Amino acid sequence: MKYRKKKKKPPSFSLSSAFHRTGAMIRLFKVKEKQRELAENANGGAPVKKQSPGELRLHKDISELNLPKSCAITFPNGKDNLMNFEVSIRPDEGYYFGGTFLFSFQVSPIYPHEAPKVKCKTKVYHPNIDLEGNVCLNILREDWKPVLNINTVIYGLYHLFTEPNYEDPLNHEAAAVLRDNPKMFESNVRRAMSGGYVGQNFFARCI
Repeated sequence: MKYRKKKKKPPSFSLSSAFHRTGAMIRLFKVKEKQRELAENANGGAPVKKQSPGELRLHKDISELNLPKSCAITFPNGKDNLMNFEVSIRPDEGYYFGGTFLFSFQVSPIYPHEAPKVKCKTKVYHPNIDLEGNVCLNILREDWKPVLNINTVIYGLYHLFTEPNYEDPLNHEAAAVLRDNPKMFESNVRRAMSGGYVGQNFFARCI
């Protein structure tokens, strides 16, 4: 009679043991991370601030900025707060030629998976920017994708001034004037930038 070898049973898989091993690995990783931080701070200096993925990506974006001469970026809070900065745009053509418009940027720690929050700090008579500074720009809303960057957003804002769009308005009154009477729209823009009233709204000089 031939001797048959018993087949070895495959090792049983235990979900609880898998979780236990995973938990142990995470704890080990945290211990190593803590040891690394302690080693970095062993010189007695201030603790090293860990950068979020959003900060790391923003550093890359800023280092690769390629802006037109009419746009500039500044960091009012200094190098310790790069996630909040300002961009000034001075259009060199179109209705808003010669005006200077300031925008604030707030960048999320999960950037670029979330678009930066952008507001116009300069009160402007514009179909795509309301009187509170909210901006209607598709890439800041439904068309945002992680492959886009700060450079793209700034060019998009610049484009709003060279080609304002009455079909997707935030300031419906300005949009209607641009659509129906471009000459009057141009006059209103110049009056607003020079410092004066358009209708019931006063605009500070920005030219």
